[in-house]
Amino acid sequence: MRIAAVTFHLRAPWVHSLKEKRMIVKSLVARLQNRFHVSAAEIADQNIHQSIVIGVATIVPHNALADSVMDEISAFVEENCEAEVVEEEREIR
Repeated sequence: MRIAAVTFHLRAPWVHSLKEKRMIVKSLVARLQNRFHVSAAEIADQNIHQSIVIGVATIVPHNALADSVMDEISAFVEENCEAEVVEEEREIR
């Protein structure tokens, strides 16, 4: 059994309040959880308006499936989020 984790660093230059940012984060986290049945949350930069850091983690049986799931999640975030993906960090344990 493996743990696959992905951290997305997103940039949303049009966001000017924490309320706007919270709407983006809650929407993205809910869609990730509903679509992939993963754990997802904002994990850093909670007080910085234009910076969003989302962590996503799931349990998988082997490394090949971990890579596949992380690829699907990455593509989903890029297609379904208005914010720009600045950096993506992947980890399999």
